[in-house]
Formats: sequence, structure tokens, C-alpha cells
Amino acid sequence: MIFSMEAVEESLAEARQTLRSGQTRSVAWRKKQLRALFELIHDNEEKIFKALDDDLGKHPTEAYRDEIGVVIKSLDYSLSNIEKWVAPKKSSVPMLFFPAKGEVIPEPLGVILIFSCWNFPFSLALDPLIGAISAGNTVILKPSDQAPACSSFLANTIPLYLDCKAIKVIEGGAETCERLLQQKWEKIFFTGSARVGQIVMTAAAKHLTPVVLELGGKCPTILDSFSNPRDFKVAIKRIVGGKWGPCSGQACIGIDYLLVEEKLASTLIDLLKKIIKRFYGENPKESKSVARIVNKHHFARLRNLLKDPLVAASIVHGGSLDEDSLFIEPTILLDPPLHSEIMTEEIFGPFLPIITLKNIQESIEFINSRPKPLAIYAFTKDETLKKRIISETSSGSVTFNDVMIQFLCETLPFGGVDQSGFGRYHGKYSFDTFSHEKAIMQGSFFPEIEARYPPWTAFKLKFIRLAYRLNYFGLVLLLLGLKR
Repeated sequence: MIFSMEAVEESLAEARQTLRSGQTRSVAWRKKQLRALFELIHDNEEKIFKALDDDLGKHPTEAYRDEIGVVIKSLDYSLSNIEKWVAPKKSSVPMLFFPAKGEVIPEPLGVILIFSCWNFPFSLALDPLIGAISAGNTVILKPSDQAPACSSFLANTIPLYLDCKAIKVIEGGAETCERLLQQKWEKIFFTGSARVGQIVMTAAAKHLTPVVLELGGKCPTILDSFSNPRDFKVAIKRIVGGKWGPCSGQACIGIDYLLVEEKLASTLIDLLKKIIKRFYGENPKESKSVARIVNKHHFARLRNLLKDPLVAASIVHGGSLDEDSLFIEPTILLDPPLHSEIMTEEIFGPFLPIITLKNIQESIEFINSRPKPLAIYAFTKDETLKKRIISETSSGSVTFNDVMIQFLCETLPFGGVDQSGFGRYHGKYSFDTFSHEKAIMQGSFFPEIEARYPPWTAFKLKFIRLAYRLNYFGLVLLLLGLKR
């Protein structure tokens, strides 16, 4: 469906009028919408499973873990904390301003535009929506047209449960996006590629609209040596699960490549093969546990990554592709050329390059020689290496001895840095992202300080200088008693 410019403008006008009515500021209204999202999920779980299977071939277990469960968890947390979040916060006021009082009040930003993505088309549409609703905004949600079944589900189902005058879903492709970006918004929240993010940011700049860009990048995983073989095996299991488990590697925070010492490469590859076989069977194509590539365009992009003869020669496991079923086998590559596209562009698929190093400490320099990633993963018990990763690298997040779990933690902010994006959300951070913290100061008519007014004199200059230095109202009042 393509929305005309008139339809877009009408939807925006109604959302803005609803915002001006003040009803979305009510905590009761916000809670009602969040509870309605619970009902939507409860009533339509099988339809959600089917839509995710139609678009991406996700097994119901994967769909619940990465999509439905994420949203339910976010709803629970927001409903439990929303009254605390919206409450005014008293702010301490220096004695210089006595007897004034200060506080900070969070207020809705306004009408929010959310662009969601195709790889997690349910959770990455509703998770930011939860934050925008919790903060009292009205919202226009634009699902990705590359996940048509999920887009259709959201467009047809959300109006049946949520306030359709405040929360709207607009479907369409690039033309619809262009029309949306021509409008004035109070904030734009975008999840997707850096290329489209640049387009969004350019359009937003025309209206001075603030944006949140949740992008991606090449997320490295550092694998250190372990004295206990069990720890090494657990690390490999988590790497396999984190690389191929979420949407067959089509995840912005998924593992992009692996850094390991040369001496461990052979053992690592053998274990990877065994665990891939254990998780996905002898023939992963027949497994229901591997999602498919989203469409032929992305399939062709991934296939082209392997066309470089030197890259193809580095394949040590997998490499089979089936365009008819949009399936690509979990594939491991050992030391592909660092200048090749597979090592310079975000893979966003089921290929895992392993890069060997003389010493694992070299991983710091390797990561710093490339754009800042959305996440860094490191499996190590070496506290010195951990400190170096934290202090000497820059990324959206760092996770030790696990993969992707930071995304599920509402008490930690999620977002990128530099080319991996900017802005943050999840839990209270979502509420803050979609709120304006308004400073309130309650002054008093007493005392009346004469030195703040002209005519200016040398005495008043000395007095003001002293007052700022001491920041103590009693002395100020004593001096002002001279009224000079």
C-alpha cells in the first residue's frame, strides 16, 4: 500500500491534534495503551508466529525468544516503573538562589516517527513504540516493507487495540518513506542501515528534527585461551548460538568476525563444526532452526561476498547456497583477505570469518583500526585484557563471556557510537529518549537584590564576582543590605 501525501498529512494532523488535547499526558492513558499491547500479543501469538515464518522462516521458539518475549519483557518493566518515571524530580538549588526551589519535569516531545527494520520486524517496531507511549507521545510507525507479512499484521492489528488517533501505522516502500520524511516531527527513531540512516538524517536536518539512529557495523568477538577446556567449549557454544541463532546472522548486534590466536584456530574450527552439527543437524537446510535470508536482493549481496577467489578459498566449512529457498549454510572462513568486502562491510548474514593473531592482545589494535562497532564481545578471564578492551576501544557496548544478552537488559542503555549509530533506548533510557526534561524554578519576591540591576558600578562588579565565587546567599544578602 502506498500512502498519498494527503493521507500522510491527515494522519500526522490527527496525531498532532490528539497530542494537543493533552490526553496522552495522563499516566492512565499510557498504561491503557501498554496493557493493550499485552492483549494484542496474547490474542494474536499464532498470527505473529506465522508472519515471522512467512517473512523470515523463523521457528516459533526463535520468534518468541527474539521478538515476542522481548516485547513482553519491555512492557512488564515499563508498566512497573512508569509512575516513578513521570514523577517530577526535585533538584537541589544552591544557597545563592534561596529561597527558590527547583525541579525537573519530564514531558512528551510530541509526534514521533518510528522506522522499524525487517530482521526483527516485531520487536524492533514495538520496543521503541513502548518507550514513546510511556513518555506520553503520539506515534506514526512505519514498518519495513521488506517484511510484508509483519508489516501487514501491525497495520491491521494495532488500530484494533491501541488509540488509533494517537498511534498510527503507515505502510509502504521508499516513496512512502520519502513523504514521511518531508514532514516535521519532534523526533525520528530509525533502525536500519547506515546508508538509509544518512538519508533520514539529511531530511531531518531541514526541520532541525532530532534523530536516534540504531545502525550496526562489524561487531567483533575476541576469543582468548582458557585453562579449562569446559570454558572454551561453552564460549564456542555461545558464539555459534549468537552468530547463527538470531535470524541466521542477519542481526545488527550479531557476531561479524572472530579474533583468535593462531595456535587455537584448528581446535576452534573443529569445535565450531561439531556444535553447528549438534545445533542444526547434518543438513542445516532441512533444519527448522535456521532462518532464511530475507529476500533475493540480500541473497545476491551475500553470494557476491564469496565471489572473490581469495575469499572462496578461505572457506573451511559450509558455503552452500540455495537461491530458490533463500537458504545459506552456516559458513566459516579462515583468514579471508582483510581488504576484501567481507572484511570491510557489515556481513549481515551466516558467514563467520576467523582472523588469526600472534597474540590476543593485538585484537585491541585490530578493532581500533576499523570503524567503531555497535558491540564488542570478548570471551576471556584475563582482567588486564578486559580493562584494556573497556579503556582502549570504543563501541556501543562491551559484553564479556556471552553474546547479545546486553540487548535484553532494560537497566542498560542500548545504542551505537559514531558510525554504528547514536542515541539510546531500552527501559528508562527509552522513556528519556522520547521525553524532554523541563527545568522548573519557583522564585520568591523576597529578598529583592538591588545589585542585579543597572546602573552598574564598580562596587556591584566586585560584589557579583564575590557572590559567584562564594555561592553563599547569606553573605550576598549582607552585602546587598548596603544597596549600592
